[in-house]
Formats: sequence, C-alpha cells, structure tokens
Amino acid sequence: MQKRMSLSLLAMLFCLISQPLHATELTVMISGGFKAAWEKLAPEFAEKQGITLKTVPGPSMGKSAEAIPNRLAAGENADVIIMVGDALSDLSRNGMVIADTRTELADSRIGVVVSSGKPKPDISTDKTLRSALLETDSIAYSDSASGRYVQQQLFKKLGIEQQVQGKAHQVEKTPVALTVAQGHYTIGLQQVSELLPVPGVSFVGKIPDNVQYVTRFAGAVAAKTEHAEEAKLLLRYLSSKQVQQTVRATGLDSVTTP
Repeated sequence: MQKRMSLSLLAMLFCLISQPLHATELTVMISGGFKAAWEKLAPEFAEKQGITLKTVPGPSMGKSAEAIPNRLAAGENADVIIMVGDALSDLSRNGMVIADTRTELADSRIGVVVSSGKPKPDISTDKTLRSALLETDSIAYSDSASGRYVQQQLFKKLGIEQQVQGKAHQVEKTPVALTVAQGHYTIGLQQVSELLPVPGVSFVGKIPDNVQYVTRFAGAVAAKTEHAEEAKLLLRYLSSKQVQQTVRATGLDSVTTP
C-alpha cells in the first residue's frame, strides 16, 4: 500500500513539473489593417511560446463602441494593442499603453476594389483616378485613418470634392470591400491589407504615389497588463525579420524607417 501511494505521489509530481500550472493568455486588441498578417502569424507564436492568444478586433478610431480607444475607456482589459500609429500615440499620451514599448510593425497604403467581374478602371495616374471616381455611380471609404484622408484630402487633391459629395459614403465598422461585394457601392477605397482578404471583389491596385497616403501600424503593451514580458515578446516577434515575407504577402509594406 505504501509503495502504491509513493508511486502515485511521484506521478502527480511529474505532472506538476512537466506542465505549467497556469498557461499565459494574452488579449490582443487589433485594428483591421494589420489583422490579416496577425491571423497568419499568431498561431505560430502561440504554438512556439505556449501562450494562448485572444483576439479582440476593432477600429483604431471612430465613434463605435467597438473602436479600440472606446473599448479601453469602457474598462475592457487588454495586454497588447495593435493599431494605427497616430491613434496609438493618443493612447500613450492618455496613459493607456506603456510608451517605451511601442514597436513599429508595418506601413499600409490605400488601394481600390470593384465587384468581382466588373471592369477594372485605370487608376495608374492621378488623372485617370480622378476620371474613374467621377464616372462611377458610388464610392465607399472607411471611417478610419485611410477614410479620413480620402474624405478630407484626396478628393481635394483631385479637384472633385464638390462633384462626389452626393455619391461618396463613409462606411462605419464594416470592411469597405464587403459593402462593394454586396453591391452597395461601385468602388471602394481602403488600406490594401483590408481589401485583399475579402471575397467577391477584384483588387484594382494602389492609388498613385503622388496622391497616396501611408498609414503606419504599431503595437504597444497595455498599461494594465499583468503579462508585460510576454507582451513584449509578442511585439518583438511581430516586428522581426523572419516574419516580413508574411507581412508583405498580406498587402502591407515592411517598416524601413524608425
């Protein structure tokens, strides 16, 4: 009997030392621009490090309750925040993330989609892009960083601000490409990485460089995290050289400047 009890105790001890008592779980709040890359990279990190990852998607800005700043202001918990760099700077100033953990992840440019099967317009120059937007029935753009640029600057640069007033529409929360695929709008403009994953649309291309807008995506450790070291490890992985091919494959550009 004593021998059997000893063997049972040894077996229990082996289980305790061979498995962690509590597996770490990181909650990652992430906006759409980096989400396609995240979905490809997260499983590899989780498997290698033995860390469970919980993804909470939301816009980087805007009035919706799902927007990351609004989630945090409402008391939702997170360990890592990945979003538009300018919006992340606002969180840093408000003390919602740890400033010195900011990690630059990728740059995103604006592209154009039309419904699958529809003719692709020529957008290779600012003049042909101007013509395409004037000739189309309706235009959709996001309520995030790229959409604000389209609304406030792109139409002005192209000299069509007045002409598109009645047919250019800001789309909240829903991916722009999805509204185009569903037939609500004819042309959609958003960051390329948010356009490519959506079925039912054809990617036309990026808008010309002379009217282009680059959105920086960055990450930081949330101020109230209880897993700061694991969160930093995740950000180092997402910015490492080894993952850049995957990042670029989702329509993003690797960060080349600090």
